[in-house]
Amino acid sequence: MISLQHIHRDFRVGDQIVHALDDVDLDIAAGEYVSVMGPSGSGKSTLLNLIGLLDRASAGRYLLEGEDVTVLDDDRQAWIRNRRIGFVFQAFHLVPRLTAAENVELPLLLAGVPPAERGKRAAAALRAMGLSDRAGHRPDQLSGGQRQRVAIARATVTEPAVLLADEPTGNLDQHAGQGVIEVLEALNARGITLIVVTHDSAIGGRARRRVRMLDGRIVADEAEADRAPA
Repeated sequence: MISLQHIHRDFRVGDQIVHALDDVDLDIAAGEYVSVMGPSGSGKSTLLNLIGLLDRASAGRYLLEGEDVTVLDDDRQAWIRNRRIGFVFQAFHLVPRLTAAENVELPLLLAGVPPAERGKRAAAALRAMGLSDRAGHRPDQLSGGQRQRVAIARATVTEPAVLLADEPTGNLDQHAGQGVIEVLEALNARGITLIVVTHDSAIGGRARRRVRMLDGRIVADEAEADRAPA
């Protein structure tokens, strides 16, 4: 489903070139649950942004569902991003003046879905998150865990093939964070490919496949079957 081939991402900082991603090869099959871990500056968020078509590689090829997206123009990338990829961020990124339901409807609005259908699908997404009774609440009227679940509802209302989560529990207490991870894992169990970037080894260790990064490179790629028996 996802195939990164000799991916480089370079940034110029003053007169220096920083290699945020350095010759990365990574294949992820449909329905996998993958965590990406590593210290700050290791390239894990850059990798996620590139997979999510929020950034472009400096060199290399990226195939998404068999299509080489590295050669697509911005409009075509945006079309794919809005329909095939969902994002969950640490900071929620909800629009403060909009209700939970209106926040969830935003991707459908951008996709040109008619109002009645938007409302129906947003209600179903919130119901799946256990938030039907919070549909009319603004973000400042919700707890941190509820806000993240609204963000997950918004990320999945378009029924994406891939869900990308960047430190999804970073702003939550342990109880709320546990609930959010369980929601994400339930979505993966329904067939959505789930990629979680985290610095928390306990969160990362829950994934069936764990990718570790250092200095822009993948230094370890361990699948569940690779673990030695207890």
